[in-house]
Amino acid sequence: MSLREIVWDTETTGLDPFSGDKIVEIGAVELINHVRTGKSYHQYINPLRSMSEEVIRVHGLTEEFLSDKPTFEEICDDFLAFIGSDSALVAHNAVFDMKFLNYELEQVGRQPISNDRVIDTLIIAKKKFPGSRVNLDELCHRFNIDNSNRTVHGALLDSELLADVYLELLGGKEPGFILSQEEDILSSQSVEEVVSQKKLHPARDYPIPEEDYQNHLSFIQSLKDAMWLKEEKNDTP
Repeated sequence: MSLREIVWDTETTGLDPFSGDKIVEIGAVELINHVRTGKSYHQYINPLRSMSEEVIRVHGLTEEFLSDKPTFEEICDDFLAFIGSDSALVAHNAVFDMKFLNYELEQVGRQPISNDRVIDTLIIAKKKFPGSRVNLDELCHRFNIDNSNRTVHGALLDSELLADVYLELLGGKEPGFILSQEEDILSSQSVEEVVSQKKLHPARDYPIPEEDYQNHLSFIQSLKDAMWLKEEKNDTP
């Protein structure tokens, strides 16, 4: 049975939906058995409200840009269809994103999503690297993930970066993939058959120049009380 996970992120007008803040962007990417499939979801959303300049500097989305975009109510069914009814939802600081998503869903008469489906990479990273900074940029740096295009926060780009971070937090991209391949081979072939199929390189010959060999012998003979010479004497019957 395939494991389907959705790595996702939001951008918002502020920090608190209960004070009137809204989602302005949603991005998500699909993983199947911890492998990115290439399928993604991305949508800008008209929040029908103003934003502070400070918030705009974070994600770069202006009221003018968002003015002709659909509302959350208009896009929520497409988003719910993409994430499905039972896929795990992976987010960084998931409490923030889930708070906004469930508030928006309730406002348009949809059922909130259970936290049982949520995987929070922030919690995983804090456990794995206690005492270290574990924001998305720091984790990208730690795992050598290129985030040079992240000049501002963007829901789709951040989801793509987080997908790579998440796989690294699990132990590396496609964890267990190579092992499972080898197990499949061994289950159908003997060890001798597998070894015989390996590409073995011929032994390489490194001859010692005669001059170097003679210099080495002279050096050995000049040594006094060498440890291995003592051992050879002690071993003599």
